[in-house]
Amino acid sequence: MEDTKIQWHAAFVSAMNLELAQNRSDLIYHKEYNLNTKPLEVDLLVIKKEADIQITNEIGKLFRGHNIVEYKSPLDHLNIDTFYKAGAYASLYKSYGKTVDACKADDITVTLVREGRPTGLFEYFKEHDIAFTNPYQGIYYVIDAVLFPTQVIVTRELNTEGHVWLKALSGQMKKEQMRSLLEKIEKLSQKLDRELADSVLQVSISANKQVVEELRGDETMCQALLEIMEPEINKIKANVKEEVTREVTREVTREVTREVTREVTREVTKEVTREGIRNTIMALRECGQPEEVIKQIISKAYHISIQEAEDYEADLWES
Repeated sequence: MEDTKIQWHAAFVSAMNLELAQNRSDLIYHKEYNLNTKPLEVDLLVIKKEADIQITNEIGKLFRGHNIVEYKSPLDHLNIDTFYKAGAYASLYKSYGKTVDACKADDITVTLVREGRPTGLFEYFKEHDIAFTNPYQGIYYVIDAVLFPTQVIVTRELNTEGHVWLKALSGQMKKEQMRSLLEKIEKLSQKLDRELADSVLQVSISANKQVVEELRGDETMCQALLEIMEPEINKIKANVKEEVTREVTREVTREVTREVTREVTREVTKEVTREGIRNTIMALRECGQPEEVIKQIISKAYHISIQEAEDYEADLWES
């Protein structure tokens, strides 16, 4: 898996937003928050609008007013140096207030998130008598050697039912997990939720191509992908129609007959369909979709047969 090409961090911000969706109106999210004017930033800053708000999701139980969140993708390390760096980020954030002690130390927390259990880090804690507790499944509070309340979240250990979004940020998903993720997405009704879920799904699919390949004949999988891609496909259709119509219109003079106009309209429709399909195929390929899945999506979106969709794919490869 080429980890560097997968947009883990953007999907993580979306997953966190979905995890804490019940308190969305109470929180402000700042992704890749700059600590000062120099290029030094944290992955996510979550600010509670009101101090007395209680976060429903257990990953937010530790949260106070200002919450520094650092995410490590599956191939990133979470060791003692990473741990202290996150604490240093929190210290810098506190020190850059507009006035002295503008942000109180007891109003800041640190969260580190990683899929796999950071065994080396936990061993270091034990060897140096740094106490930590495990109040919730997959969530560890570090008691000693910290300036701010700190938690380490191991997404692989989280409860699947309550943390489907964070657990989807993995390159080791099972078919059942992928199906559950798709079912969860299909139930979303809000536009923002669907957009956030799209970000998570795209990363999950890119990181689990073998699972997607195994599910390529699954009607639920194909339908879910079609619905997720529908806004993008509609945008492609609209753009192509505008471009093709503008180009053809230039060639039509005022003296064309009604029959010629009808013929031009038919040609525009054909060209719009052709170019729309080509652009959609390229967009799906860039998202890492397998060819079989692309054919099914194209067939459904443009109401053509699987064979016709296959022909379009073959033509695009040749060109």
